[in-house]
Amino acid sequence: MIIKRKIEFASDYQCGCHEEIMKLLLKTNMENTTGYGEDCYSEAAKNLIKSECKHKDIDIHFLIGGTQANAIFLKQALKPHQGVLCAESGHINCHEAGAIEASGHKVLSLPCKDDGKITALQVEKAWINHFTDQNQIHIVQPAGVYISQTTENGAVYSLKELTELSQVCRKRDLFLYVDGARLGYALASKGNDVTLSNLCSLTDAFYIGGTKCGALIGEAMVIVNPEFKKDFLYIIKQQGGLLAKGRLIGLQFKALFTNNLYVNICRKANELGTKIALALKEFNYTMFCDSISNQQFVVFDNNVLEKLNEKYSFAFWQKLDKDHTIMRICTSWSTKEEDVDALIEDLRINSIT
Repeated sequence: MIIKRKIEFASDYQCGCHEEIMKLLLKTNMENTTGYGEDCYSEAAKNLIKSECKHKDIDIHFLIGGTQANAIFLKQALKPHQGVLCAESGHINCHEAGAIEASGHKVLSLPCKDDGKITALQVEKAWINHFTDQNQIHIVQPAGVYISQTTENGAVYSLKELTELSQVCRKRDLFLYVDGARLGYALASKGNDVTLSNLCSLTDAFYIGGTKCGALIGEAMVIVNPEFKKDFLYIIKQQGGLLAKGRLIGLQFKALFTNNLYVNICRKANELGTKIALALKEFNYTMFCDSISNQQFVVFDNNVLEKLNEKYSFAFWQKLDKDHTIMRICTSWSTKEEDVDALIEDLRINSIT
């Protein structure tokens, strides 16, 4: 029986890994190295990342996935009576099955627009509301701010927005943590003015996503604030995150941070995502929100969606009404231009004008 596979636009981690990573994994496969990330390849990867960050005094830890990275850092950063401020659409609030709450810490959600961003003004207001409340000892205390770059809806925080968030966090003694699952697509996005160096200067910690940006698995946690560096390895081990064959992630980041591979492959994905977005607008589809990264969110008539679903795989986002559904169209480092062209032609044929 021959199974006809759909053309995938559902996510950016459904393919294996970039060929440069696979070459390095195969080349070093039979080598014996020290375990738990103490090998020479992990050390080389950390040095490459530090060079790109333009900061030497940072700690880097390689972890398996984004949910694990978020849960481990927030467990380290939060005291038992504290929670973390986050956009209501934020990943830790909507897509991690309560991983943060399961560790005993509340996610304190803030309203956000369709782009998924929160503002410094909202953070300031949340802090003031808590610490001027006469019943504050009965309420979970906000201790930090979680954002993602890109946001859950594909938007990118500008340097101005990030600086304002950083300033209010430092003013109110809140940590600022950035989920970088799709950080490569943010760094490579057109008009982006935030660098890894900026993130080191403005945040307490962030991670560089590999799983969604060309790696088989893996994220690189970057801890800037010395307060959170102490005993971090103990938390990683306790939470099952200390990979015995740690070199497997180190090798991947060594490849990604050689010859600017990380940003280059993400830039190509963004370009293809933009190509799809321009076609959608040209054919009069309604966009749920604007995105300059590899994720595009479109409102489909259900009849049109049914036809497209015969050939393509998209990610369900949410029902808009009984006749319309919001879907995510996602490109990646592995997306083929001919598949994008085929999709655009079918979007044209099925457009409702």
